[in-house]
Amino acid sequence: MSELKKKINYTVVCVDEFADRYHLSPKEAFIYLYDHKGIEFIKEHYDVEHTLSFDDAVDDLTIICRNNGGVY
Repeated sequence: MSELKKKINYTVVCVDEFADRYHLSPKEAFIYLYDHKGIEFIKEHYDVEHTLSFDDAVDDLTIICRNNGGVY
């Protein structure tokens, strides 16, 4: 599998996990993460984030989004 496909798959799973934690639809979660720099964070820090558990990744996304005006 190419590196790009791995990053895309990882991003999709992170969005789904974030959606599950905060009771959002995947679409709502993606829009929220995009608007509050979470998607950008995943893209920039994939090399480290993909080595963590998904719970840790969602915790990190929560911190990033709150730092960028989010409520979750």
